[in-house]
Amino acid sequence: MRQYVIKRCIGIIPLLLGISFLSFILINLSDSDPAEVALRVNAITPTEEAVEQMRKELGLDKPFFKRYVTWLGKSVQGDFGISYVTNKPVLLEMKQAIPATLLLAFTSLIIIFSVSLFIAVLCTVYEGSFFDRLVRGLVFMSEAIPSFWLGLLLMWLLAVKWNLFPTSGMESPSSVILPAITLAFAYISTYVRLLRNQMVEAKGENYVVYLQARGLKKLTILRHILKNSLQTSMTAMGMSIPKLIAGTVIIENIFAWPGVGRLCVTAIFNRDYPVIQAYVLLMAVLFVVCNLLVDLFVTFVDPRMRKEG
Repeated sequence: MRQYVIKRCIGIIPLLLGISFLSFILINLSDSDPAEVALRVNAITPTEEAVEQMRKELGLDKPFFKRYVTWLGKSVQGDFGISYVTNKPVLLEMKQAIPATLLLAFTSLIIIFSVSLFIAVLCTVYEGSFFDRLVRGLVFMSEAIPSFWLGLLLMWLLAVKWNLFPTSGMESPSSVILPAITLAFAYISTYVRLLRNQMVEAKGENYVVYLQARGLKKLTILRHILKNSLQTSMTAMGMSIPKLIAGTVIIENIFAWPGVGRLCVTAIFNRDYPVIQAYVLLMAVLFVVCNLLVDLFVTFVDPRMRKEG
């Protein structure tokens, strides 16, 4: 097991290096000159002399590979450079925005798990009934609803018309509810279907027949079915955490939520390259590390995987 963990941890290093190198190439392929962008956002006329001086200050006059190694070395130490727009360290801006994004993502995760589990259990108990067929139909329909459209609809209905929640920002604890519901909606249908199918399939397993033969109560049997079905769903949910956090980009901009996603979109419009590079690297690390943790979790709880590892 220890060797497997070490092997997996070492394996992510070249992956992260490849992602960082690719993101650095894409940023440098941009038509805009970062030196000229930095001058314009600071209201300085980009004359030839000023651009050349700024290029030297930003280190853009050095060879490409040397710039990449310098940027990567500083990034590993947490130094992502200075924002062109705010003239603040990018790491400081990230630290200020990350808590809001994590609050939104984990509130959504709680909603996803609670609602999906509740509906899936009802569908399993009443398998084949009108309720089960109705839910399955609604699940397929909901997957076609764009999150931005749902967000605007909820904002108009619950915030503007009924005045139940704030329309935007992070003014009060209730401000997170509308963005979290909007973000969770796209995932609820997936996990309702996954949990429901897992539990229905488990109802035909031999251990369930044995429990029924022993005369155990339906609630007790359902508890055993749920316990055995949750492992796959929890694994899938764990792998969805990075996708969930990355998906906050649209939601944060709809509801003016002061998170990392909104920071990134603002940086893209302003061509604030240090912030964009830091965001891409952060998302890459998040995806790789979360997938690694989920993989190690599955290996730990499943003896068969431990033997293969």
